[in-house]
Amino acid sequence: QVQLVESGGGLVQPGDSLRLSCAASGRTFTMGWFRQAPGKEREFVAAITWPPITSYTDFVQGRFTISKDDAKNTLYLQMNSLKTEDTAVYYCAASQRVTYGRRLSDYDYWGQGTQVTVSS
Repeated sequence: QVQLVESGGGLVQPGDSLRLSCAASGRTFTMGWFRQAPGKEREFVAAITWPPITSYTDFVQGRFTISKDDAKNTLYLQMNSLKTEDTAVYYCAASQRVTYGRRLSDYDYWGQGTQVTVSS
């Protein structure tokens, strides 16, 4: 079992930046971020998998950066140029398998979520 604890969410204005963190209790090979806005399905944001390879959904490409500190078993999501449509609960996900990383089914463990609100 791997436990995930997210932090770093908050209320910011359009154009601001935030960095989310996700601390994992054990070693993982694939980690990712998903988000869920009210009334919508959970959607893929970004993933990092061994060796490492990163991938992003189109609407965050160039604005968000995913990274991982293997020594700390911690995943990060640097979010720049935030938009109101980025408002959602952001979830960290992890797997001890090497997977594609873009699908919900690629993950075995999920965090509790952290709220990101972008509003003027």
